[in-house]
Amino acid sequence: MGRSGERKRWCHAGMCRRTVVGSLFCLLLAINHVAAQLIINVQNQGGEIVQETITSSVGDETCTLEFQRSDGTLITELIDFKSEVQVLKALVLGEEERGQSQYQVMCFVTKFQKGDFITADAMVKLRQKNPSTIRTPEEDRGKENYTMTGWVLLDRATPISRHVAPFCVEAQEATYVRDVDLKAWAELPGSSISILESAVKLFPSANTVTAPSRCSDVSAIWAPCICTLEMCIGWYPCGLKYCKGKPENALQNNGGGSYRCGIKTCRKCHQYSYYVREKQQCLWDE
Repeated sequence: MGRSGERKRWCHAGMCRRTVVGSLFCLLLAINHVAAQLIINVQNQGGEIVQETITSSVGDETCTLEFQRSDGTLITELIDFKSEVQVLKALVLGEEERGQSQYQVMCFVTKFQKGDFITADAMVKLRQKNPSTIRTPEEDRGKENYTMTGWVLLDRATPISRHVAPFCVEAQEATYVRDVDLKAWAELPGSSISILESAVKLFPSANTVTAPSRCSDVSAIWAPCICTLEMCIGWYPCGLKYCKGKPENALQNNGGGSYRCGIKTCRKCHQYSYYVREKQQCLWDE
């Protein structure tokens, strides 16, 4: 699929909508116990307004967050709470003037840290108010660096998460993982490091004495190198807020004289370093 076809797909999925559906989540009310979708208008650090779509499914215990950057890159985040897996997917448009007529898709699979995103159950109980309001996060959690060590073999990815293969289907040879996360998942009940490692192919650089250079330092466009890609989530619900006393017009009460009365919002950047077989796959890192 080329550039024009992909843009049509984004529009069909709702990425080109301009209708404002709502913004701030003020009350935690049970509006849908199965799934919910929220559209949030976010002002990024450059002052641009980005529209995020957040979808939650209680049955799957998942949440997804999606937005399109001003450069056309489509960012989608998937959180599988049950498997403690987070996947950030980037669909990057090709640079036609440099011989890239199509887009490329990369997936980065890492261990999800509990408490970094409100649960799917809490998400479907959120209600929006104040239509048209532009949101900024309450807390900036900075940037986390990830050094990926291998490719995920999608046909064997189920032990990591059953959602990885369908979510990353367009990134058959560009789904990445870290050995440190494999070891962390191996500690979960019913898992094992041998099963997880069988779903991964290590980068060639793992077996060499000298690691490849960073792509920005490589001149040959067909040479292997280490690529860097940064993705920033400008606004996401990173925690719940509790108020003391008796809730007014709220259905949720956890006892003990306090009740859920809102959410805490955060911003966070993720920078991934990973092996690519040729610099042509990393033209932005210059």
